[in-house]
Amino acid sequence: MSVTVFIRYQLDPFKRAQFEDYSKRWLTIIPKCGGDLIGYFMPHEGTNNIAFALITFESLAAYEAYRARLRQDAEGMANFHFAEENKFILAEERTFLRKVVL
Repeated sequence: MSVTVFIRYQLDPFKRAQFEDYSKRWLTIIPKCGGDLIGYFMPHEGTNNIAFALITFESLAAYEAYRARLRQDAEGMANFHFAEENKFILAEERTFLRKVVL
């Protein structure tokens, strides 16, 4: 059974451009490490400090393998450090979803 990781980010609204740069880097890193990236979604109108990402995996085991590869990936680690240094992500929540099928 596949799972989709739904990530909800609370952003510093004055640092949205940095989050967008961060998100763009994941567009190549995540697939390279084994995730099927559906996309990153930025605030457009309304709430200006919430963003989302959706990534699908074949299983929870595939997600765990992805996380291990990500920790070994130089670009991935550099992007994590970029977020930590610039503090544009104030909070991050992960929810694991399964698709409803007939």
